[in-house]
Amino acid sequence: MSKPFDMELFLAGVLTGSHATRQRHVRQAKIIQAEIAGRWQRESPWAWQKKHVVWFLEHRLNLRGEATRYYYLLTVRLLARRLQKKWVFDL
Repeated sequence: MSKPFDMELFLAGVLTGSHATRQRHVRQAKIIQAEIAGRWQRESPWAWQKKHVVWFLEHRLNLRGEATRYYYLLTVRLLARRLQKKWVFDL
C-alpha cells in the first residue's frame, strides 16, 4: 500500500509569504490534486500535463468568482514552478 502524496512537502520549496498564504496555497493545491485524480487518476503532480491543469481551471472554476479564479491561478503557477514547467495560462 502506497502512502498518499504529501502536497505540503511537495510545495515546501516554493512557498513564501505569511502562514495564512502558505496554508491557502496548500489547501488549494490539495483541491486541484483531488479533482485531477478523480478525473484522470493522476495522483501525483509529477504525472500531470498542462491539459489537466487547464481542465481544472476552465471546468471546475467556471462558476467561481474572479478573485477565486485568480487565487487558484497563483497556486497553479507555484505548482508549475515546483515542477519546473514553463506553462502559461490565459485567464
